[in-house]
Amino acid sequence: MSRRVFITGYGIISAIGNNAEENYSSLVNKKSGFGRLDFLNTVHRDELPGCEVKLSDSALCDLAGVTQNAGYTRTALLAMIAVREAIVSAALSEEDVQKAGILSATTAGGIRELETYLYDLQDLEKTGEFLAYLDTADAGEHMERLADSFGIRGYIGAVSTACSSAANAIILGSRLISQNFLEIAVCGGSDALGKVTLNGFSSLMILDRNACRPFDENRNGLNMGEGAAYLVLESEEALMRSGKKAIAELKGYANINDIFHQTASSPDGAGALASMSKALAKAGLNIADIDYINAHGTGTENNDLAEGLGIQALFGKQPPPFSSTKPYTGHAMAASGSIEAAFCMMAFQHDAIFPNLNFDTPMNELDIRPITELKQQAVLRNILSNSFGFGGSTASLLFSKCL
Repeated sequence: MSRRVFITGYGIISAIGNNAEENYSSLVNKKSGFGRLDFLNTVHRDELPGCEVKLSDSALCDLAGVTQNAGYTRTALLAMIAVREAIVSAALSEEDVQKAGILSATTAGGIRELETYLYDLQDLEKTGEFLAYLDTADAGEHMERLADSFGIRGYIGAVSTACSSAANAIILGSRLISQNFLEIAVCGGSDALGKVTLNGFSSLMILDRNACRPFDENRNGLNMGEGAAYLVLESEEALMRSGKKAIAELKGYANINDIFHQTASSPDGAGALASMSKALAKAGLNIADIDYINAHGTGTENNDLAEGLGIQALFGKQPPPFSSTKPYTGHAMAASGSIEAAFCMMAFQHDAIFPNLNFDTPMNELDIRPITELKQQAVLRNILSNSFGFGGSTASLLFSKCL
């Protein structure tokens, strides 16, 4: 029999804040992180704005408590900051951390540093300090840095399934706990903006030069973002031994592949519908039990149509309140699933539903629309959070509040 899995803490850094408190303040005050890219060295910084963490690499090193020029990528630094906050938030002891597992997701890894130092690395007479970044493009490199920095020895694993990566890291951590491989797992993802990702999404013609408008008829693409977030997952037995109160239970989840296209979701919403339905079934809940949906909601023509049709097919023309928080943070790629999972934890803690910014005109194909104003004193028992990625990787997480 599988064991129940609970969330006892979390940490986050994004374009709207360097910790959980700052992120929550931005959410309730409708403060977006969208703007000029000040720290990514790109000729397109004025042409292609996005949602950048408002700290230089040097400042991130200071916040993470590590030496500069020691080979830490921006992805690893963001991850270290969020993991440290998650460990403190969950009140984990040193022994707890050592026995825990870590499941960390990324799509870009250290590609930003490889871009920066590529020509130096090709010149053997100039390599010097740049050698420290030679192997950082490996998706698992940042995860090994995390394990070494925090002394995590129970299990280490990297996940890279495009934009569903962090959600799948949370799912994998939950499965390891439920099947008795671990008692505690720190799960999430981290991604830093790079020229490869920025230019790549631009070449697909799905970047909006203005603030993105998820689920709006006049949506014109997504905004790129960066950041990191991690949840601390614990078994019911670990929770009982510690006497802590959990924030929520990960009651259901699903990961499916809709096998429609390399970069696009099935336009009829079949993938979104299947993922949400399977998460509900695993949790043993009905559609009437869901109080809020944190939508993937990128602002692209295909994604919002597919997800909207999936929501409408499952919940009908009067679904629970739903919104996308990507107008705040941008699309943080692999980290988006855990960033939005952290927002779900904030929603439980503060009885709040965060609005879908920039929405004006309902989509012609849908009879539903997202919530556009902050809703406080909301009754939140169960929240569904969606993360959809390239290649048809579609994940849904279902969290239930611990009363």
